[in-house]
Amino acid sequence: MNQLRYLSHYSDALQQQITAMMEANSLGAWLQNKYSSVHSVANDSELRDYVMHIKNQYMKKTQPLSKVAYDSKIHIVNHALGMHSYVSRVQGSKLKSKNELRVSSLFKQTPEDFLYMIVVHELAHLKEKQHNKAFYQLCRHMMPNYHQVEFEVRVYLTEFERNGNVFLHQ
Repeated sequence: MNQLRYLSHYSDALQQQITAMMEANSLGAWLQNKYSSVHSVANDSELRDYVMHIKNQYMKKTQPLSKVAYDSKIHIVNHALGMHSYVSRVQGSKLKSKNELRVSSLFKQTPEDFLYMIVVHELAHLKEKQHNKAFYQLCRHMMPNYHQVEFEVRVYLTEFERNGNVFLHQ
C-alpha cells in the first residue's frame, strides 16, 4: 500500500518532507502541536446546528438539507470524508428532492478546522457538483485557508492509517 496515497498529487519535495517526518515518527506530534484541541460537535443534532450555521452564513439561497449526520459507514478506504447526496422521489404528482450531508465519524474527534473543511466541501456541492474551478472558489470563499487545511487533513489521514487518531488523548 502506498503510504502517501492521500498526498500523491503534491510535489515530490513535500512528499519527501512528510516521509522524513514519518521516518522520524514526528508526524503525529507535528499535528498535535499545530492543532492543540478538538471540536465539541459530538452528535448528529450538534452537527446539524453546526452545518446550518455555516450554510446560513454563506449559502442561504441553496436547497434545504433534509438530513445532516455523522456516518460510521463513510471511511477513508473509500476516499470519502463526507458525502452529499441528492435524492429525487415522486410523491403523487409532485417531484420531491432531498439533500443529505454526511460526515465521516472519523472526524468526531479532530480539530475544528478539519470538520469545518469537510462541511465546507460538502456544502459547496449544493451549488457545484463537480470538483472544478468554481467549486474550489466557493470553498475558498467560505474558508480562505481551505487548501492548507485540506493538505493537513490529508497528512492527518496518512498518520491515522499508521498510528490511529493522534487527537484522542488531548
